[in-house]
Amino acid sequence: MRKLLVLAAVGLLAQLVDGSLGMAYGVTSSTMLLAVGIAPAAASAAVHFSEIGTSLVSGISHHKLGNVDWRTVAILAGPGFVGAFAGATFLSSLDGAVAKPWVAGLLLLLGLYVLWRFLVLGGRRPVFKARPGSGMLVPMGLVGGTLDAVGGGGWGPVGTTTLLSSGRLEPRKVIGSIDTSEFLVAVGGSLGFLIALGSQGIEWAIAGALLAGGVIAAPIAAWLVRILPARVIGVAAGGLIVLTNVRTIAGTLGITGSAATVLTVAVAAAWLLAIAWAVRQERTARAAEAAEAGLIAA
Repeated sequence: MRKLLVLAAVGLLAQLVDGSLGMAYGVTSSTMLLAVGIAPAAASAAVHFSEIGTSLVSGISHHKLGNVDWRTVAILAGPGFVGAFAGATFLSSLDGAVAKPWVAGLLLLLGLYVLWRFLVLGGRRPVFKARPGSGMLVPMGLVGGTLDAVGGGGWGPVGTTTLLSSGRLEPRKVIGSIDTSEFLVAVGGSLGFLIALGSQGIEWAIAGALLAGGVIAAPIAAWLVRILPARVIGVAAGGLIVLTNVRTIAGTLGITGSAATVLTVAVAAAWLLAIAWAVRQERTARAAEAAEAGLIAA
């Protein structure tokens, strides 16, 4: 019982981060399950089954708060479903550890770009381009869905990072659209795991515990996305991308123990400073806008 309560807390925290920053539910949950001895395929299956419920509640919450671009969801969700299904059924025998460092390196570069993009604005507001098209969304959905099934997480890191770095949607709609389309990705991955593992290979109690915690957190996370400024969300998401992938690359390079801890703490501290800077810049921008409005009114 204690184990299930702990897993419910993991699901709550993972969904709170995922729903507000667009990533980390699968990575966080899978890491915890692997740490307690759950087999990789069974861990990923439990995460995907729990995500069917959490992503559904998250999508509804984001929609009610105006955080979803439905055109993006309509184009992205189908390829995500196909990629997740293929990853769970036909690609689960591949060694995901081989590709993981290369993917982490690419995501790290994109994360640094996201940080740069939102930190160099000064007192200006972010300006977003036209919405992304199918030429970008379809391959992104296929790759993100496949990595999500094979590695137990990847839809958020790939989708959120790519859309944020493109500048095609404001951050709250990036996160809301990625979380909403994740429902079909979770369904595709779950169907694939049912075929590959059978119902006896699914840890239903674990999936239920993760689901319970995630459902509680989903509406709270959607509300946070709605009220936080684009600049702050962009910097927070970019920093999380960098922090997550720095750890992966460090492990690949053999940096472990105290050295890895120092590196992680240093990156985390820089991330917090960047968020504080973004908050300060947002206040500066709002003060300038208020002063300008006062002059016009006078």
